Amino acid sequence: MNDKPKKQQKLKARLPRGFVDREASDIRAVNEMTGKIREVYERYGFDPVETPLFEYTDALGKFLPDADRPNEGVFSLQDDDEQWMSLRYDLTAPLARHVAENFQQIQLPYRTYRAGYVFRNEKPGPGRFRQFMQFDADTVGAAGVQADAEMCMMMADTLEALGIRRGDYVIRVNNRKVLDGVMEAIGLGGDDKAGHRLNVLRAIDKLDKFGPEGVKLLLGPGRKDESGDFTKGAGLNDEQIGKVLFFVGIKDYAASAGELAQLLEGTSKGQEGVDELNTIGALVTSAGYDAGRIKIDPSVVRGLEYYTGPVYEAELTFDVTNEKGEKVVFGSVGGGGRYDGLVSRFMGQPVPATGFSIGVSRLMTALKNLGKLGADEVVAPVVVCVMDRDVESLGRYQKMVQQLRHANIRAEMYQGNPKNFGNQLKYADRRGSPLAIIQGGDERAQGIVQIKDLIEGKRLSGEITDNVAWREARVAQVSVAETDLVAKVREMLADQAEDRKRQS
Repeated sequence: MNDKPKKQQKLKARLPRGFVDREASDIRAVNEMTGKIREVYERYGFDPVETPLFEYTDALGKFLPDADRPNEGVFSLQDDDEQWMSLRYDLTAPLARHVAENFQQIQLPYRTYRAGYVFRNEKPGPGRFRQFMQFDADTVGAAGVQADAEMCMMMADTLEALGIRRGDYVIRVNNRKVLDGVMEAIGLGGDDKAGHRLNVLRAIDKLDKFGPEGVKLLLGPGRKDESGDFTKGAGLNDEQIGKVLFFVGIKDYAASAGELAQLLEGTSKGQEGVDELNTIGALVTSAGYDAGRIKIDPSVVRGLEYYTGPVYEAELTFDVTNEKGEKVVFGSVGGGGRYDGLVSRFMGQPVPATGFSIGVSRLMTALKNLGKLGADEVVAPVVVCVMDRDVESLGRYQKMVQQLRHANIRAEMYQGNPKNFGNQLKYADRRGSPLAIIQGGDERAQGIVQIKDLIEGKRLSGEITDNVAWREARVAQVSVAETDLVAKVREMLADQAEDRKRQS
């Protein structure tokens, strides 16, 4: 009988599907971008607020795109008091709960912004993740469409603050009241037709993706994609489809005003929505935002069901190459609209609200395409090498590191095995360090340190072929008094920065 204990199975390290680990460059790019967004929001008088990742499931509501059940599409767990909680799927529903819960203490209109992760329990795919970041701004308690116009102007200013030029973006604006008027005009008004209306709106929302012919199929019998998968259509007849396609196909809003008024004649909300769009157009024009920046566009349909008035979308209009090698317009990086019913669910009284959300990862991809992120590259730390391991020597090395840090210079003392000095320089090289600080016993006796320019040293080793060129090149290693260490490091880093600037 073999009593030998079984070897314990090694735990397999694995990342959950639909999630990603974020590296330093990605984190810094996001911080750079969100910092610029925050500056614009603050300039408009908005203040930050933060809500938790978890909310009670019933507070989130049935507002997920393409979901028919409250729990579908969200990650949920049961608390010890048997109440269901879910990870938030956007930042708007939690804000509605926050406002309702603190309504007596909040100053209305409540102007706020927040950034954070949201979670979707959906099948992951290329570019489709279960955790991603959004950056929202909202005004709660302002009923007039001037609040919606301001949101559109703030979106435009935000994109420009991030370096996106005029002509490379447009804020497109529509109104759900006009859409509802069109639905009423084709016989889909009333509460009993809500599900049918939603199918029509989802079909319209695919206009950018499938074009008018694809949407026509989705409005009618259905559409089969390239893989053979069939999507059932909304089942409209030809006359209904014609009216819907006319509306979403309007390119010149002013020129089509007469036909639109005729289509919406007799509807309860359609003309009200047109008036609101006209007001938004007048306000943004008065403030200096022409149709090249903020445009009335009836093809805009936001996917979430809770929008009640103006809806808007920020679209980047420049071309990028997709995974198939095709040139395509980059498309939407954020959007939002008026959601007057969301806070009211908790209050039993009308509470108007409007806001928009930026998809941080998608916008970051766009900025990288334009070369607008990472311009201020973070310089790797200066490495102080360890030549002697006695406590006194380590104390001197640590003092050097702290002097550099207190001068706002990134620095670290080598923490690996110091026996092999070559390994220390290899570490610094792999780290991308600009400089290495070296002080052995001889240097210590003289009160000096050696500063090795690792960037210049690498260049010299690859380019210098004779002694004359070597003598004419910038010196790759210098000796300085310990007291001059910080000043010399700062000078050498400045020289390197100048070199990078010239090369770019």
